[in-house]
Formats: sequence, structure tokens, C-alpha cells
Amino acid sequence: MSITLDQAEKAIQAAKAKAADINTLMNIAIVDAGANLIAFAHMDNAWLGSIDIAQRKARTARYFDMPTGELGKLSQPGGSLYNIEHSNGGLITFPGGLPIKDASGTVIGAIGVSGSTVENDHTVAQAGVDALA
Repeated sequence: MSITLDQAEKAIQAAKAKAADINTLMNIAIVDAGANLIAFAHMDNAWLGSIDIAQRKARTARYFDMPTGELGKLSQPGGSLYNIEHSNGGLITFPGGLPIKDASGTVIGAIGVSGSTVENDHTVAQAGVDALA
């Protein structure tokens, strides 16, 4: 099972609303269960450099089925996953990427958000996930 386009668009709409609510501009990427981009939004005037970061956060969250910020904690010097960010063509290991699960807990995709502080990125990503709960 994979996220549908309708679900992805619903998550993006919720994420965009949260970004507007906290007065920030974001790039928002949704990948399916195979880590393929299914939907993307670049809010007007959001950082261009964050387009790639948002997509990599989404893929990273799906590749490892965990929040990118948690992966970041494990990849610090001395950590069990130190240097993992160099695998898979480049991962992003700071907050803003979250797996998306269905009602049974199966991962069906992921969201990646970039364009502000990592705290804001995570908040906006969480809004996208919560819209599908």
C-alpha cells in the first residue's frame, strides 16, 4: 500500500496552512512507499536551495522509516550511524522529514519540509502527517 495522490495533496495543503500560520515559506515534498516523489509544493519566494533538501528529507524518512531528526541523533560522531548521510546519494539527517503511516501503522510514504529553522520544518511536516491521521 502506498500513499495516494489525494492523500499527498491533503498533507501538502495542511502543511502549507501551518507554514502560513507560523509566517514562514516552505518547500514540501511527499514521497510514496517506494520513495518516489508523488507531490511537491514550492511556496512563492521560498528558498530555492530548500527544494532539494525537502525532497531528500522525505526520501530519508522513507528509506529508514523514522523521523530525520532521530536519524540525525544516531549519526553524530561516535554514534552507531555516524556518516550515514553520505549513503544513498546523500541523506538529510536533521528535522523536517517524517514517515507517513496508514491506520494500521504501515508506512505508506513520507513528507519532507525545508525552508526555515529545523524546528519550523518539523512543525510544518507534522501538520502534514496529522492531516492524514
